[in-house]
Amino acid sequence: MEENMKLATVEDAVEYRLFLIPDEPRDPEKHKQILQKYIERIMTQFAPMLFPYIWQNQPFNLKYKPGKGGVPAHLFGMTKFGDNIEDEWFIVYIVKQITKEFPELVARIEDNDGEFLLIEAADFLPKWLDPDNSANRVFFCRGELCIIPAPRKPGAVSWLPTTPPTIPQALNIISTHPEKILASESIRAAVNRRIRGYPDKIQASLHRAHCFLPAGIAAVLKQQPRLVAAGVQAFYLRDPIDLRACRIFKTFLPETRIMTSVTFTKCLYAQLMQQRFMPDRRSGYKLPAPSHPQYRAHELGMKLAHGFEILCSKCSPHFSDSKKSSVTTSPLWAGFLESLKKNDYFKGLIEGSAQYQERVEMAKNYFQLSVNQPESSLTMSPGEEILTLLQTIPFDIEMLKKEEANLPPEDDDQWLDLSPDQLDQLLEEAAGKKEPESVSKEESYDLTQVSKSMKAFISKVSTHKGAELPREPSEAPVTFDADSFLNYFDKILGPGPQESDSDDLDEEDFESLDSDDNVDLETQEHRGEASVKGTLDDLKSYMAQMDQELAHTSIGKSFTTQKQMFLYQHCLILDREITEREWTLESHGLGNKEPLSQTTKSNSDEEDSGAGGSVMTPVDVDLNLVSNILESYSCQAGLAGPASNLLQSMGVWLPDDTEHRPTSKPGKD
Repeated sequence: MEENMKLATVEDAVEYRLFLIPDEPRDPEKHKQILQKYIERIMTQFAPMLFPYIWQNQPFNLKYKPGKGGVPAHLFGMTKFGDNIEDEWFIVYIVKQITKEFPELVARIEDNDGEFLLIEAADFLPKWLDPDNSANRVFFCRGELCIIPAPRKPGAVSWLPTTPPTIPQALNIISTHPEKILASESIRAAVNRRIRGYPDKIQASLHRAHCFLPAGIAAVLKQQPRLVAAGVQAFYLRDPIDLRACRIFKTFLPETRIMTSVTFTKCLYAQLMQQRFMPDRRSGYKLPAPSHPQYRAHELGMKLAHGFEILCSKCSPHFSDSKKSSVTTSPLWAGFLESLKKNDYFKGLIEGSAQYQERVEMAKNYFQLSVNQPESSLTMSPGEEILTLLQTIPFDIEMLKKEEANLPPEDDDQWLDLSPDQLDQLLEEAAGKKEPESVSKEESYDLTQVSKSMKAFISKVSTHKGAELPREPSEAPVTFDADSFLNYFDKILGPGPQESDSDDLDEEDFESLDSDDNVDLETQEHRGEASVKGTLDDLKSYMAQMDQELAHTSIGKSFTTQKQMFLYQHCLILDREITEREWTLESHGLGNKEPLSQTTKSNSDEEDSGAGGSVMTPVDVDLNLVSNILESYSCQAGLAGPASNLLQSMGVWLPDDTEHRPTSKPGKD
């Protein structure tokens, strides 16, 4: 059904929808005009952020989508972000800000993975929320993330449906109970952490580099910097058929190359740098020796020139002129341009001046890609746009060569190489975890955290979906149902001795049985309870015998008992006292052939060995647990391993093992 919106089916694409609340019956044509007016207002409001942004594949865009299948009319957009995941999260920021600036709009956003906002906050989601019941529950409203809850019992809350809500139901809940559907602070913090830093983060995602490029490409990129993405993608995704056009260049001749500065996103720059490619000898593009100081600029320019040549080879140089004039003929263009003037987009420039016309051309391209493209079938391809710019933009090669001396410095690309420490820091930031400062000193670390967290982990109930980590101490303790436990054992042990296996009783037998029902039931209950109790006693006796046998084996001796721990602590105290006494005697010239410490230790060992025959000394569970975990952690030698991974997943961070040696167990025989 349309009411339960399907997931985005396009790979590496994000879909976003803006709905008007309250969801009231409106005239379809009037509703369309209202929503189209919102497109104009949104695009002009966020134009300063969206104009200079370089998108990996497709820009942020909105179009009107009529109502269908129970889903009301709304604004819809889809953006293919490709390999640059930052495009997707920038759109999340834009959508969040739209609902903040326009409180009457609520937004839904998802990609081909589904509710990726919930995936980002997976560690903090309530237990009832899973992929099966999350449809149409997650919205942005007034700049905040909202999750429509599910009732604990059917009908417990009148305004909450028992099944995942439809879009109209969700819009009604948001408009009537906005304060009751706000996501928890931890969930909102997880999402906000991912989009933290925008819009200033846009500049940090750019990389400026020098490139030895044909003058035509330099002129095009100076007019439309965003076209660098299309050129990089054409080269990055090239195939043998594409490279046929690069055997002999027809549009961007190598003889016209100049040195210029090109602005990439970090993703585009990495894609261009990480591919090894040697040009065809017939192309005319020759690279200097790798030791040449400008080798990287020549290599980048060569690769980018191949990408632009591939784009232009895929379109006819005499394409339809109707595509060139499609922007100004759109009914939305006049209102869009007027809104830009009201928002001081032209900064007081004189109409008709060169700078004014440059801003008009930028506005046309932005309008074509973000506003008019979804409605128009006359959209120009990147290659057609490049050819159009080459025909309309006058450029002087000699003038461009003179500008080589005044190029801005290129950015450092050390960010391409990550050290292990930087990688660990990025992983910790992504996980939202940071090692507390208090664990930096081993002396101040409390080892009881290890045993407490492990006990809390063991006490949790696990299902087929996995074990739950004890992240929230405030959760209710695990309960034990004695009746269910006894019934379970009753099924295992089988029927009592008084029950009959015969299934051919006649009616007279049933009548006689009915008369004695009460007496027989009471008798069977008492016998059943006695039988189960006897079985449990037998199990305990059997387990005690097994413990007694294992106590004299190597397995039993590998555990530290409470008595051994007591003797170990006692010996430490005696050692300290005896050492002081021996030092005093020696200082007075008195000596002892056999040190008192050895005598005391041997006596204690004899007492321990003599007394351990018949009585079982309880094992010190906490000490053995901590000792084994520390030994495993020490064997990791500072690397990742099972001990650190298990403890960190429960929020316990052990200090670094500076000695890198296994922890010895005290008091072993």
